[in-house]
Amino acid sequence: MNLDKVVCNCMNITNGMIKEAVDAGATTLEDVQEQTGASTVCGACLEDVQRLVDFFVNEQEK
Repeated sequence: MNLDKVVCNCMNITNGMIKEAVDAGATTLEDVQEQTGASTVCGACLEDVQRLVDFFVNEQEK
């Protein structure tokens, strides 16, 4: 996965920033939104951000 790829254009949030938020304790979409602002403006990336949160949380549980 390209951690430098922008997932939220409105807030310029990358895949890596989502991972960092999860690594810092975020476990839900709402936690990540609060920490990063991702998917809080237009919402177009909401499903992508949710998938990333689920993926990174799952990776931590392994």
